[in-house]
Amino acid sequence: MIPYPKIDPVLFSLGPIHVRWYGIMYVLGFIAAYFLLQKQERSKQIGLVGTAAQDLIFYLAVGVIAGGRFGYILFYQYNDLLAYIKNPLEIIATWHGGMSFHGGLLGCVIAVWIFSRRRTMPFAVLADSVIVTCPVGLGLGRLGNFINGELFGRPSNVPWAMVFPAGGPVARHPTQLYESFAEGVLLFIIMWSLRKKPFKDGMMIGFFLICYGILRFIIEFFKEPDPQIGFLLTYFTMGQILCVAQIAAGTVLILYLNRKATAREVA
Repeated sequence: MIPYPKIDPVLFSLGPIHVRWYGIMYVLGFIAAYFLLQKQERSKQIGLVGTAAQDLIFYLAVGVIAGGRFGYILFYQYNDLLAYIKNPLEIIATWHGGMSFHGGLLGCVIAVWIFSRRRTMPFAVLADSVIVTCPVGLGLGRLGNFINGELFGRPSNVPWAMVFPAGGPVARHPTQLYESFAEGVLLFIIMWSLRKKPFKDGMMIGFFLICYGILRFIIEFFKEPDPQIGFLLTYFTMGQILCVAQIAAGTVLILYLNRKATAREVA
């Protein structure tokens, strides 16, 4: 067993304002995305540099936060929807915790679509450029979860298991670190290595949906299910159900793009 490193989730405070490590991870993720966007050839070809890249990052920030929060409520707090309706301010209370990756992903898709319409840039190319940068933010976000001592794994006796303050006295899988490596480091290597391949516009989105879905689905077997939901269909978590839908969506998208390309070649 490895001792859990008790890091104060609050980096520093300015009066009533508390700057948390988790928020810093978001900021670092967006900064990294800003620079990585402009390093891609497809971004340069459509003019996604300078102020255009800055504006897109703003759209993405709004999409991630709004989508992540609404997704958490819809996917993980659906039993308490009435309470949120009675107290709508809780919907935007991100400081109380509760963000969903799948909700944030949908929020980003909407944000990129709106940006593409306003800037008259091709949506598929924009989305391909953005999706390549996502693993960096994902990896950093999971480190933020680890520092917060949340989203820990199931009880385990592996040598690297840890006792999390909010997880009781039993040692558990540090699944935040598993996800930080798999969804962050590994997925970034995969997506970054594919970015220059001559794929059809939109293919990178499909690859991301499938790769992330598979990695997250596997790790969820070691992750403690959300207490307010528990297991679904006896063995699976809500995260796994959403990942199956994500993998299916990615597969359908790739098949559609391949079929569309074939039809054009025949014509």
